[in-house]
Amino acid sequence: MNIITLIVLTSFTYLTHSARILGVFPFIGKSHYFLGSALMRALAEQGHDVTVISPFGERTPPNGSYRDIVLVKTRETFERKLKVNMFDVGELNPLISLPFLMIMLSELGTLTLQEPPVQELIHSDEKFDAVIVEQFLIDDLKALASHFNAVQIVFSSTGSNLWIDSLVGNPSPPSYVPSAGLSYSSQMTFLQRVTNTLVYLLNVVMMHAYVYPNNEQTVQKYIPGAPHIEDFLYNASLVLLNSHHSFSQPVPHVPNMVEIGGFHIKPPKKLPQDLQTFLDGATEGAIYFSMGSNLRSVDLPTDKRDAILNAFAKLKQKVLWKWEDEELPNKPKNVEVGKWLPQQDVLAHPNVKLFVTHGGLLSTTETIYFGVPVLAIPIYGDQKMNAQLAVNDGYGLSLPYKEVNKETFAQNLDEVLNNPKYSNNAKAKSKLFHDRLKTPMETALYWIDYVIRHKGAPHLRVAALDLPWYKYHVLDVIGFVVLVAAIGGTVFYVLLTRMCPLLFKRLKNKVKTN
Repeated sequence: MNIITLIVLTSFTYLTHSARILGVFPFIGKSHYFLGSALMRALAEQGHDVTVISPFGERTPPNGSYRDIVLVKTRETFERKLKVNMFDVGELNPLISLPFLMIMLSELGTLTLQEPPVQELIHSDEKFDAVIVEQFLIDDLKALASHFNAVQIVFSSTGSNLWIDSLVGNPSPPSYVPSAGLSYSSQMTFLQRVTNTLVYLLNVVMMHAYVYPNNEQTVQKYIPGAPHIEDFLYNASLVLLNSHHSFSQPVPHVPNMVEIGGFHIKPPKKLPQDLQTFLDGATEGAIYFSMGSNLRSVDLPTDKRDAILNAFAKLKQKVLWKWEDEELPNKPKNVEVGKWLPQQDVLAHPNVKLFVTHGGLLSTTETIYFGVPVLAIPIYGDQKMNAQLAVNDGYGLSLPYKEVNKETFAQNLDEVLNNPKYSNNAKAKSKLFHDRLKTPMETALYWIDYVIRHKGAPHLRVAALDLPWYKYHVLDVIGFVVLVAAIGGTVFYVLLTRMCPLLFKRLKNKVKTN
């Protein structure tokens, strides 16, 4: 056997080493599951033995070893809780909606660990090399990594944020890192920094006063012999971030935080024949309209829907609208609807000139991938920030939901469709997105394998995690400097007050003598 053959065989064996990996993605949101599913399917197809805890499960399991543990009761419970019109949620003040979100999501970990199939897994003799947990205020589920003596990997469905930064020692000062629920850029005004700081402090107080204590109670109740929360909360070997500087604001990242934004996007496939014919026939261009997987266009109030239809009816372009019902009342001739549409494949069609979107992160990522400008109508969560970034970077406009009427919607459509700067900037952003050493998915798979190979890669852990809060913020140093300055100032003052009378007396005697 020659040396080249030996190297090839050795490399193949090294790259295809199989690990047992548990993925925990319990959030009741299809967009979150799409991300978790894409990652875990890729791991299974790479040769790993994969188990996934989620509310949905795969209709067509991937090639390789793949097992679903479906959270049936958890899904049913949250579907009852979330029977609200999501278009009304966006009107809530973040200082009110944030505590509500934290309380609701902290319950998700409890419901997950209560599930009979999850309890069966916990009490089994199964072993895992790594546990991947979604970071979304469900920190109690990180105890599963300790329980199975596995490497803890955290997946953030957004970029870095307040909920994960402190757990890996990543700096996120509110002076220039805006909270996800706010539509601020890094260049904040004074009043914006005041609001951002208040939201930051509210996060910290809620996490330490409610979320973490609640997590600790849940873990001790449902995981036998579980360690204290402090022993697993700060134990992430790797944080995978669904972000990238091509569509996210640049912020600090410690060594074990890796950006993989866009990893879920696949090369476009041929469209179903009816959609292919419709878009091929859009010689004047086409508009794609979707409010994502959690918001439903069918829930739009009648006045908003009619305003949008009125504007669409006056266009020469065709419109493809994700509409979750059989019929769209008063549908113009140039509008085609579908309950479900293959979004990535639609955006890849060369005739699509504009994406009207809610501004969700997946939609934002996909539109940048394909270089399509946007008109965003953000409703809640990070949608407002994503929409504002589109405005800042010049590849789209943002129209607040409450301001949508036939005049404003038509004006914004006209601006993005007929001003070439938006399309040009979208294409420029797309070039930035694709300019990487490896694809986002290859990056994710490499780093997962890396931390497993290196037994958790403790060399990536920053020293900030081992410092008490007062040392991290150098309060002890500041206190020492203030104390030294105070002592020095006091000594100087005492000496000065004692020496001055003697100096004055000597000067006075000298004057008399002269």
